[in-house]
Amino acid sequence: MVTKSANPASPIPVQTLSVPSQPPLALRVWGQKVRGQASPLVLHFHGGAFVSGDLDSGACLAELLASAGAVVASLAYPLAPSHRFPDAVEAGYGALEWLYKQRTRLAGTGAPLFVAGEEAGGNLAAAVALMVRDRAHPPLAGQVLVSPMLDPCNATASLRETMGEATCCKWIEGWQQYLRGPMDAEHPYAVPGRAQRLAGLPPALILTGGDDPMRDEALAYAARLREAGISVSSELLPPSTGWPDSLAEPPTECHCAAEVRGHLRAFFQAAAPPPA
Repeated sequence: MVTKSANPASPIPVQTLSVPSQPPLALRVWGQKVRGQASPLVLHFHGGAFVSGDLDSGACLAELLASAGAVVASLAYPLAPSHRFPDAVEAGYGALEWLYKQRTRLAGTGAPLFVAGEEAGGNLAAAVALMVRDRAHPPLAGQVLVSPMLDPCNATASLRETMGEATCCKWIEGWQQYLRGPMDAEHPYAVPGRAQRLAGLPPALILTGGDDPMRDEALAYAARLREAGISVSSELLPPSTGWPDSLAEPPTECHCAAEVRGHLRAFFQAAAPPPA
């Protein structure tokens, strides 16, 4: 069930989505159905290191996805530490099931379904893609991971470049608050970057920047997906993105917007609608 409410911070209405075994979830839909055609339909997860962020901080990527031709449902998933793994992933899967049922109304008959996210939202998008494969529903046409937060290991060169001599950062703290304990770090839905089985996943678009602390884990995941036979488009943008922090800025200030939009359009156009 969905109810709508006004949001003074945005001209786009916020909806309240009810899915089984979850608290009410806020949802904002970007883009509109185009008469006579099917548009990509995307479930989007915002960033915030699992512990912060909302529909407004996720507006940058949501608007880029919409301006690339998609209808985008941006989800305010439950945050840690009040909601630790697997609450956000299960909420995301429930929202995706709802979106699949609404695909004709929202994006047209045969609309292909995608997941997308930035930073911690990229983790959730990758995790939901794994869950969809394992549960064999709903059919997923692709996953878009932007500066994805895929592995709690803090030993990558790109993360050390960002942290300098610091022994902790907001991403490490976010992982600590998201995972219930050490065993969760072995679960593929919690840490997709360490998933042992990647075969059978949908095509992926993975975007990172030269100055992105998540750069190395993003590129490593792209390489592992390719080794598993998955179609992957991975792009390393110039070292001036400010990602992932700049992805939480207002849409009008999105870094590398034109380049990102071009990659998104190409990825959507290449994805054939999955079988019903």
